[in-house]
This record gives sequence, C-alpha cells and structure tokens, in this order.
Amino acid sequence: MTRKLVVITGASAGIGAAFARAYAARGWDVALTARREDRLIALRDEIMQRYGVTAHAIAADLADANGPTAILAGLDGLGLMADGLVNNAGYGLNGNFTQTRWEEQAAFLQVLAHAPTHLAHALLPGMLERRFGRIINVASLAGLVPGGPGLTLYGAVKAYMIKFSQSLNQECLGTGVHVSALCPGYTRSEFHAASGMEGSISRLPGFMWQKAEAVVEGAIAAVDRNQSIFVSGNVNKGLAVLGRLLPDPVGETLVRRQSRNFHKMD
Repeated sequence: MTRKLVVITGASAGIGAAFARAYAARGWDVALTARREDRLIALRDEIMQRYGVTAHAIAADLADANGPTAILAGLDGLGLMADGLVNNAGYGLNGNFTQTRWEEQAAFLQVLAHAPTHLAHALLPGMLERRFGRIINVASLAGLVPGGPGLTLYGAVKAYMIKFSQSLNQECLGTGVHVSALCPGYTRSEFHAASGMEGSISRLPGFMWQKAEAVVEGAIAAVDRNQSIFVSGNVNKGLAVLGRLLPDPVGETLVRRQSRNFHKMD
C-alpha cells in the first residue's frame, strides 16, 4: 500500500521535528522543510533508519516570497502528493513595533501568515479530490488572549491562523479533510532562544512548560477527530478560558504586566 505523506515546515527542530517523528511512528512518509539543510538531512536519515518510512528534505526559506513555490516545486519534482500539512515554521520578532525595520516585519508576516496560507491553498485541492487530508496550523495561546506590547504582530498573526483554520475546517466538513489550529503555550524548543527571550523566559515556573512531544501527540489526536482549535495543556486551557471571560481592559492590563517581564520594550 502507498503510505500517506505529510509536509512539515520548520521541521529542523522543536515542535516541527517532534511532528516529523510522531507521524513517521504512525507509518507516514514525511517531507521535511526548513532553512537549515544540514539539520533536515540529519533528521531525514534518522527517521528513515528508525521508522522504516521514506523521508525527504526540501530546504527553503519561507521569508522569501518564493519559498512556498520552492517547496511545491520540490514536491512536484519528487512526484509526491501531500495527504497532510503541518504549518509549523515560525519565530518571534521581539521588541516594540517601531524598534524594528519594516523589512523585518514583512519577512515575519511572510513566514507566519503568507507562506502557510499559500501552502494550504496549493495542497488542499488534492486532498479534497482524494477525500482525505489533515492540516494542522500551529498557532499559539497568544492568539486567544488580548494583545500586549512586544512581539507586536505575533498574537495578531496567530489569531489570524486560528480564524483561518476554523473557516477552513467548516468549508471541509464531510470531505474527509480535517483542519485544526494548534495553540500551545510555553513549549521546550529553540523558539525563545531564536526570539531573544531565553534568559527572561527561563524564570517561568516549571508547571507552565510542556514538552514538544506531548503538544504534538495532542494535536494529532485533535486533527484526527476534526477539532478546529486545540489548546494544549490544562494550564493553557485555563488561560484561554480566562482570555474569553475577562473584560478586555482587565485582560489587557494583565498581559501588559506580564509582557514587561519577557519582551524588549522602550
């Protein structure tokens, strides 16, 4: 039988690598994409040896407007059809909005909004035609609570990914294609180091943190049951409920106070 194939962006480390291993353990072939080709190749080789599936490494920079096209061309060149897509690539752009150059913000939007939307738009028709598909858009708890200072566009983009996933989930009902937004909180990965927050974030208590593997297992179970939004971890679920129930001025005050501890601001 032909194995299913899942495309995973930002697969070289953290949650992306955990998704790759989890799907390979389930017997899926994987197409790994990220900027760092050396890491992709190492993970590709590990997965093929450990799980006996086929893994592909497609290096691409999603900050480049041509990045999604490069991934799609790579899949086409290998004769691959995607049965799953995990839009995981992302990072945080730390600092107040005016402290950054527009080119940095434009690249951020390209990676976290334009690229995942482009890939979903390109790969979804094939899934619908074959009447099977799984799309996981990695959003964040930040998309479910009031926005605060620092990482200015992060919560806004993640809120977009949540709404996009909900709409796509509704459009695909009854087709065999499932769509979920994954909303993790603090997860052990390279994300905070890459965003310049590793030192401040390390002060968080241990109960606030989750392991990438636990986040991924929950997300895969959620998309299989076609849950449109999945918040990982009981603490995060509680915070998401608070974000919905608290009046905006109260929520904004709490988020602003918390942000001062972790984000670079004037």
